[in-house]
Amino acid sequence: MRKVVLITGASSGIGLALCKRLLAEDDELHLCLACRNRNKAEAVHATLLASHPTAEVTIVQVDVSNLQSVFRASKELKQRFQRLDCIYLNAGIMPNPQLNIKALFFGLFSRKVIHMFSTAEGLLTQGDKITADGLQEVFETNVFGHFILIRELEPLLCHSDSPSQLIWTSSRNARKSNFSLEDFQHSKGKEPYSSSKYATDLLSVALNRNFNQQGLYSNVVCPGTALTNLTYGILPPFIWTLLMPAILLLRFFANAFTLTPYNGTEALVWLFHQKPESLNPLIKYLSATTGFGRNYIMTQKMDLDEDTAEKFYQKLLELEKHIRVTIQKTDNQAGHSGSCL
Repeated sequence: MRKVVLITGASSGIGLALCKRLLAEDDELHLCLACRNRNKAEAVHATLLASHPTAEVTIVQVDVSNLQSVFRASKELKQRFQRLDCIYLNAGIMPNPQLNIKALFFGLFSRKVIHMFSTAEGLLTQGDKITADGLQEVFETNVFGHFILIRELEPLLCHSDSPSQLIWTSSRNARKSNFSLEDFQHSKGKEPYSSSKYATDLLSVALNRNFNQQGLYSNVVCPGTALTNLTYGILPPFIWTLLMPAILLLRFFANAFTLTPYNGTEALVWLFHQKPESLNPLIKYLSATTGFGRNYIMTQKMDLDEDTAEKFYQKLLELEKHIRVTIQKTDNQAGHSGSCL
């Protein structure tokens, strides 16, 4: 039986490169592309099948920043599949990134210059907005939409006889200092991306604590700095091209510059081939590339504690309950309105 792998954000960047690498290694997989834009997904679908005509590739349309879309997609997936072997929770946004030129300038002359370029710590701020669901957009897209997707798909994921994997695209930019349990949506801060990725790390740890006995395992990865739509939002492509000689030199000292989406998927592909129950849930797996272009995996102990992870998980459950009650009330009101017509 083919393994079924669901990938969110599969139409570009890391997600697209991941699809290509997984099929190149095993075209007996069933890849399900979970994408917001159906036209882009269909173009990727055609490209993948042209390269791997015996592969099974399907599409489900989902926008993880819209909970109604997540519920619809989950219902569709439960009708299609009896189980999911792996979900790559990869879709994410970094809206309106602003580069802190002052911090960059002072960082260039500090002892932490390599660390600064590896993690972008203190360099980036982002704008954020409220979604139709009344949530912060970065939080809903990067964290909560995926959380609801997992909750809805539990029947397909929890099989104690054969484990399933959750693999989150996190970041070296996930900073404890940018996250607060009291403001876990980061509505009052200026670094929602970093906060959301730290929230992802916490959630992964909590999911292991609550679901390992049911055969579901979760891990987080960082693809490094790869040139994708996300990084092109920070600086335009021509600036990256101008910086490339310096970046290639810097890569001899900072292995986070994977640069291409293919290189960035190194840790994501490696994790897929591991026994999930053998992996350390408190470790982040990092894609890395040497100055000579060789890809390898690094590990990093996450700066978090399991109690905070569990408290965050409980807050997400409370938010989920509130959202479901609100949706039910809205549906009931719509039903009553319809019956009066």
